[in-house]
Amino acid sequence: MPQNNIYALIALASFGAAILASRLWVRLNREDFPGADFWGFYLRMLVGFLLAASVVFGYRSFM
Repeated sequence: MPQNNIYALIALASFGAAILASRLWVRLNREDFPGADFWGFYLRMLVGFLLAASVVFGYRSFM
């Protein structure tokens, strides 16, 4: 499999993980789960890093 395809798959996987983490963050803010203060901050940071990774790997897949 070419290297560009692997980068594109990693970009798609990290974007999907960012969507799942953001859905969990929204449910946490609605107080469906306990511990909203710490985990809310952690999930916001995780979503940011996952979105950044998806952008970087998506850009790298076109080079």
